[in-house]
Amino acid sequence: MNDTMEKLAIRELVENWALWRDAGLWDRFRTVWHDDGQMWATWFQGTADEFIRVSKEGYSRGARILHLLGGTTIDLAGNRAIAQTKMTITQHGAIDGVLCDVVCAGRFYDFIEKRNGRWGIVLRRLIYEMDRLHVLDPAAKLTLDPNLLEQFPVGYRHLAYLQSKGGFNVKRDLPGLDGPEVEALYAKGADWLAGKQI
Repeated sequence: MNDTMEKLAIRELVENWALWRDAGLWDRFRTVWHDDGQMWATWFQGTADEFIRVSKEGYSRGARILHLLGGTTIDLAGNRAIAQTKMTITQHGAIDGVLCDVVCAGRFYDFIEKRNGRWGIVLRRLIYEMDRLHVLDPAAKLTLDPNLLEQFPVGYRHLAYLQSKGGFNVKRDLPGLDGPEVEALYAKGADWLAGKQI
């Protein structure tokens, strides 16, 4: 396969992740990962299998976290790739009894490898660039706790607030649009393309 075809296959992999995960097509969703795949997000860091399990449990309880994809750029180095994909996460939930949607814009940052002729995700990291919160009922009144809100980085502050109110232990040092966290992630991506382990 030439580079264009390899990149098309990787782009399809990224798109399948979003469609199959959000639709609850768990058996198909498992196929986008390699067996040792890992997922790191605000509310979860662990193996792909564990991520699938907790996502299924959340879905059955009514949790709705949806992903919309934008453009993708892919750096190839033999059987390895880094794919960055613009995306938005929309999460639906209640804060202090008030129904809200949070929309968070950012990027999927995927460490991908081709093994036995198949591309798969080894590690998915996220870069959180900007978010906002919408109260769904215009007549409802919601006051956010400023002390809790300020504990989270600007790029995913409202998403983390909603998730923490829902009982999740949210990671507080994930990469944003700029700063040392995202620079460290870029360095890990460069190491991956150079053949090093994550």
